[in-house]
Amino acid sequence: MDLKKSKEILKNPIFIGVVGVIMGLVLGLVIGWWLWPVQWTDASAQNLRPDLQRDLLRMTILTFDQTNDESQALKIWNELGDRAELTLSEISVDPDMLSSEQVLKFSQSIAQAETTGSIPSVNQVTDVETSLGKNILWFGLICFVLLIAAGSLVYYFVLRNRTSAKREPLSSAMPSADFLANAPSKTPGMTIPGEQNPVAQFMTTYMFGDDLYDDSFSIDSPSGEFLGECGVGISDTIGVGEPKKISAFEVWLFDKNDIQTVTKVFMSAHSFDDANVRQRLESKGEPILAEPGKQILLETDTLQLEARVVDMSYGESPLPESSYFQRLTLELAIWPKEAPSIE
Repeated sequence: MDLKKSKEILKNPIFIGVVGVIMGLVLGLVIGWWLWPVQWTDASAQNLRPDLQRDLLRMTILTFDQTNDESQALKIWNELGDRAELTLSEISVDPDMLSSEQVLKFSQSIAQAETTGSIPSVNQVTDVETSLGKNILWFGLICFVLLIAAGSLVYYFVLRNRTSAKREPLSSAMPSADFLANAPSKTPGMTIPGEQNPVAQFMTTYMFGDDLYDDSFSIDSPSGEFLGECGVGISDTIGVGEPKKISAFEVWLFDKNDIQTVTKVFMSAHSFDDANVRQRLESKGEPILAEPGKQILLETDTLQLEARVVDMSYGESPLPESSYFQRLTLELAIWPKEAPSIE
């Protein structure tokens, strides 16, 4: 497997999700069993060793004989759960420090409490625990289903159509040397891009899979006055299925002082060579073959925009060669137009 395919697999959201789940499970086991293992405190008497349960019940019987505090005795009896009767029978055989009268007194009190319904029987306790276990199981299953549903929604609405491109406005500093070196020559009534700083400059990147790609930027003067807007969006696609295979992008410029929005279309080599496709896209704007370093100029009454192809690559699939874009990065620079001087 070559490096390119490995990178594509690493960018796959499903692969990332599976790796994340595995890492989460491993991390949970490390934390739960090594760093911070579960430590029981104030455990129920039912969880004690049998010998400790017998000692606890002996102390309870002795205390009950002295205080006749039936509520405290019943509390300890309930905590012993299904081990209570067995522990009492073992104490009856081996009372140790207790007398048979004390054990009998405690037994009669417990029997009377069970008869009057003051404490639940062992079967009732078991039924409650079984019901509680089933409820916990159902709760866990519901949480698991909700987690899967939430993950599916996140993948469908966020990861699947996530914007992979980094779109960032550039500072209004001078353009790069290469950008200025290829600036168009001066024509009447036009400020040469590069002779003065642009009022706005932006960088926008499309990455394959961004089916909702549509970048727009506000153009403001140094004083904050709104001059217009510009942007790049999807103009045409090729083939079927998802993600979309983008074969053309439209670059547009809106001037608040001009009722018309100017548009030109960057096309893939395959689409540009197809006369029918080129003719169809002419209704949107002048078709331009996208090439690295290619520059186009859009003009309105008071603005001019120069768009330059900074970087681009084509996708690889059963579709014709150079038919759709894998990546396209454009640099947009906007200058104000000066009215021609009248001599």
